[in-house]
Amino acid sequence: MSHGRRLLGALLALVVVLATGTVGYVVLGFSLLDATYQTVTTVSTVGFREVEPLSATGQVFTMALILVGVGATLYALAAIVEIIVEGRLNELLGRRRMEQAIAGLHDHVIICGWGRVGRSIAAEVAGAGRELVVVELDPERVVEGHRVVVGDASDDSILRNAGIERAAALVAAVDSDAANSFIALGARSLNPSLFIVARARSQASEEKLARAGADRVVNPQSIGGVRMAAFVVRPHVAEFLDVVMHEHSLEFRLEEVLVRPDSPLAGATLGGSELRDRTGALVLALRDAEGTFRTNPRSDTRIEPGEIIIAIGTQAELAALVALAG
Repeated sequence: MSHGRRLLGALLALVVVLATGTVGYVVLGFSLLDATYQTVTTVSTVGFREVEPLSATGQVFTMALILVGVGATLYALAAIVEIIVEGRLNELLGRRRMEQAIAGLHDHVIICGWGRVGRSIAAEVAGAGRELVVVELDPERVVEGHRVVVGDASDDSILRNAGIERAAALVAAVDSDAANSFIALGARSLNPSLFIVARARSQASEEKLARAGADRVVNPQSIGGVRMAAFVVRPHVAEFLDVVMHEHSLEFRLEEVLVRPDSPLAGATLGGSELRDRTGALVLALRDAEGTFRTNPRSDTRIEPGEIIIAIGTQAELAALVALAG
């Protein structure tokens, strides 16, 4: 039986006992007020004197009322205490389990803010197979299924609870640009190597967020406008990229792959490494450590260690490329 149904049953039984006792004393000759008073003092075992002298029948009725009434009262009190204690215990145990789960994470993503933007980010991050932790001030907004830290993300202790020192990336996606600035500033001080993406509601805040420590600043309204315009100007290109990046209804995917120093690709040319023949993936661009892109590279382009290969292909082809890159 659920706690709510058990408590309701206990309270109903207590009401029935009180009503029965009141009716019984009225039958024995008590007034309604005296009968109610006598019933309450009897059931609660307060021990006051009888309002009216009791006959033998009245004494038997009172003894039965004490036994039944005390049992119903204790049952109701036990149900209330159990709900309070067990609810608090479950809260403490749930929090402890959440802390242990977060303590075991490394290179995870922290998402600050569980609004529409935060939910969309979480769906994409989880879909890519990345572990994530949600930080949200309002516990009512967070849905089950994610590791959650309830609190203000601009508080360093809350970020530590989310494993900021071991995280690979943080997304500041709360509603206020000022709050996102404080989050980025605190996160950068706690983890200098952290990759930070911040949401901006206005163009005036973008530079401030970058100065606060954000590696990338995204204005959802601006990007939404550009994307809508792309569907008007280049609808087929925009839809192809949209399907490849988000809908996954096509077999092809876009992926970025880091070339490790011990990879056979390191120092080789695209043609000499036979990357296309060995993996089937098509290289669209290379990006070096300074962030410079080399798009549509030729076969004689040399692949440097630490570069990022941006390629398109099937899941199997991209997996082969990842393995080849080390």
